Amino acid sequence: MIDHTFLKPYGVQANIDQLCEEALHYGFAMVAINPAEVETCVRLLTGSKVRVGAAIGFPFGQSTAECKAFEIRDAIEKGATEIDMVINIRALQKGQIDLVKREIEELVGICKPNQVINKVILETCYLTDFEKETVCRIAKTSGADFVKTSTGFGTSGATEHDIRLMHRVVGPEMGVKASGGIRDLETALTMIRAGATRIGTSNSVKIIEELKKEFIIHNP
Repeated sequence: MIDHTFLKPYGVQANIDQLCEEALHYGFAMVAINPAEVETCVRLLTGSKVRVGAAIGFPFGQSTAECKAFEIRDAIEKGATEIDMVINIRALQKGQIDLVKREIEELVGICKPNQVINKVILETCYLTDFEKETVCRIAKTSGADFVKTSTGFGTSGATEHDIRLMHRVVGPEMGVKASGGIRDLETALTMIRAGATRIGTSNSVKIIEELKKEFIIHNP
């Protein structure tokens, strides 16, 4: 259920090597990285079940729909098997619902024929509940695979309230990804109980090690 992330704007090759090594060791669902690292991660993870996910329009969502579409196609051509795209938050807040809808439809339209999992990032910390519900309905109608709370670069990350709201709107037919601020096992489990089906975090190893300790305590 865990998307193991390294989305910082800085770092060295050792950071990416470690990310992929940890993903392989722990069996994480995918590595979430910036598009420039896709080819490297594909090479490091070849032959494994770990998927490579590219963050599109990241982290602000303020690229044009055309730029996002190019980014998506380019990432897929380079080997990405999952795409997490930030919506145009300002467009949503200005009432330009058609623009947000077009972005999401293009995301799905590019990903689906290539059998690439797609996720719509809302950045919930900036939105009203009505705006969150609106994007979730558009994503569901458009055939998206997941709705996702956050980039991790906003003023706050996933909350139990938002996960429950998103899960209520999209239902069991779609995935809900909780990301941003998930730093320990307790928080991860809270999100899962609220309806999250994926957890995006850079604290993946810490969370799994906590889980192992809990298992040992309860199963001596």
